[in-house]
Amino acid sequence: MVSRTEEEELAVIKDWWQRNGKPLLTGSALALVVVFGWQGWQKYQTSQSAGASQLYQQLLETALNPSGQPDAAKVAELANRLKSDFADSHYAQYGSLFVAKVAVESGKLEDAAAELQAIVDKPVDATLGELARQRLARVLAAEEKTEEALKLLEGEVDQAYLASREELKGDLLVRLGRSDDAHAAYLKAKAALAEDAAVGGLQMKLDDLAKGDA
Repeated sequence: MVSRTEEEELAVIKDWWQRNGKPLLTGSALALVVVFGWQGWQKYQTSQSAGASQLYQQLLETALNPSGQPDAAKVAELANRLKSDFADSHYAQYGSLFVAKVAVESGKLEDAAAELQAIVDKPVDATLGELARQRLARVLAAEEKTEEALKLLEGEVDQAYLASREELKGDLLVRLGRSDDAHAAYLKAKAALAEDAAVGGLQMKLDDLAKGDA
């Protein structure tokens, strides 16, 4: 067997390096970027969450002033900061729910509807989406847009939200004078609840409809 000279060995190593060394280094560098990039991203997310949480807390504290009434200007300022700095986050949409609540209490139903519609159009999760949808339906009903509110509650809904949605549909149908449809909606709401769940007000609504039919 012929032994390689030092020059031949060096040539082989150089050839291997050209073909494999750089890709290996590139791969290692990429792996390091991924690891440290992911850690950086996690720290960034934690920082973002903490910042959003603090801002949201400030928003809630606007309702704790001596008068008991939120400072509308401060509410708007903080809510807008949540939307601009933490767009599409849970806290931004919680903020919108709070803004809608303040707007309703101030009699500004159109403003409340706009805040809630934005969440309905692009919810962060199903729970926030359904909560905003049901609140929007109530606001629309208060604006005498009951038919529009009812349409908002059409379509499939997760079992977890079925009872509250059907009860709300029943309330809207009562407003429209559609007692039979309201009764059916209330029954669906009752059936969606666990047997040991307290139905309280829901049962009273069913009883009231029964009295009306008597």
